[in-house]
Amino acid sequence: MLKGKVAIITGSTSGIGLGVARKLAAAGADVVLNGFGDTAEIEAVRSGIETEFGVKARYSGADMTKPDQIKAMVDETAAALGAVDILINNAGIQHTAPVTDFPAERWDSIIAINLSAVFHGIQAALPHMQAKGWGRIINIASVHGLVASVNKAAYVAAKHGVIGLTKVVALENAESAITCNAICPGWVLTPLVQKQIDALAAREGISEVEAKVKLLSEKQPSKQFTTPDELGDLAVFLSSAAAANIKGAALTVDGGWTAQ
Repeated sequence: MLKGKVAIITGSTSGIGLGVARKLAAAGADVVLNGFGDTAEIEAVRSGIETEFGVKARYSGADMTKPDQIKAMVDETAAALGAVDILINNAGIQHTAPVTDFPAERWDSIIAINLSAVFHGIQAALPHMQAKGWGRIINIASVHGLVASVNKAAYVAAKHGVIGLTKVVALENAESAITCNAICPGWVLTPLVQKQIDALAAREGISEVEAKVKLLSEKQPSKQFTTPDELGDLAVFLSSAAAANIKGAALTVDGGWTAQ
């Protein structure tokens, strides 16, 4: 479906990003991975994708807090692979605390990675897409781009901003074959969420299994985690010709969270 396309996926050395990257590669796209981690493990993932799916896979260690590094990643991808057809803005971090106790430096870093990096990536990639006359921008937002939760001021603010930015980019390119949409997951079992589960278990003196059930029961009626593979399948669909007229959407994958 995506043979001949080139995709950049930020924050893709693990979790949601890696799940999306693998699904795009399975659909035939060459992929650029990005993120932090053990060098040997990242190389194993990169080479494994090439072997398993028969596509080109590169790695960029661009720091998502550095606009110049984001632009360099995009431009180097275009030079090395011939295009930037698909941009998946997925990189994200989290910190929880009441507003009165929220460290200013944590606010700044979450806004930088979860929101500003999305802008900088889009700004760098759009000229390549516009020159080619085709492109797909998919922002991994969150259910927290639509609703709020306590103790997550920076994350909620950033994800609301991502959805607003998604709509602006979609409108600015509405008459072209470039689309921009957001995917809004609820609870996805990733290393980021696992930390919240562990903290809940420790705080309330319950088992990890009990903490998972409690976490899901509070917000997600399905009581099931969304999987990275499910999000990857949706990203492949949004990158396909079938999604050509989906522009500026915020698609929830939240087990009914926002249906309540």
